[in-house]
Amino acid sequence: MGEQIQRELTDVLRRGVKDSRIGNVTITAVDVSGDLRTAKVFYLIFGHEGPNPQVQRGLESAAGFLRNALSRALMIRYTPTLSFELDTSIERGVRLTQLIDAANKPAGGGDPGTGGDPGAGGDAGAGGDPRTGGGRGEAD
Repeated sequence: MGEQIQRELTDVLRRGVKDSRIGNVTITAVDVSGDLRTAKVFYLIFGHEGPNPQVQRGLESAAGFLRNALSRALMIRYTPTLSFELDTSIERGVRLTQLIDAANKPAGGGDPGTGGDPGAGGDAGAGGDPRTGGGRGEAD
C-alpha cells in the first residue's frame, strides 16, 4: 500500500499542487501503519541539503488536499492521515559508508597487499612465517 500511495502522491504533487514551497520535493518512501490509519511520508528536497521549514509547512498545508486526492485515486475505505518527514536515510548511509571505509583503511598508509608493514613483501624467497619456524636457511 505504501508504494501505491507514494506513486499517487508523486503524481498529485507534480500535477495538482500549485504551492511553490513544495515544487522541488521528491517522495522517497511511505510507511503506512498496520491499520492503514496513518502514513508517514518521507521526502527529499532537490537541490537542498537538510531540513527546510518552508517546505515542511507547505507539505503540512497541502496534507488535506493530498489526502482527498488519495481517497479518489485509491478508492479505499479509509484514507490514512498523512505526516511528512525529511528522509535522512541517504545521509545516514553516506556516513556509514565513510565510517566503514575509514575502518578498512590499512594502518600506516603502506601498500594494502603488505598489510601496512613497510618492511614486508619485496623478496618472495626471504623470510617465512615465524610462528611455524619457517625462516631462512632452515632447510640447509
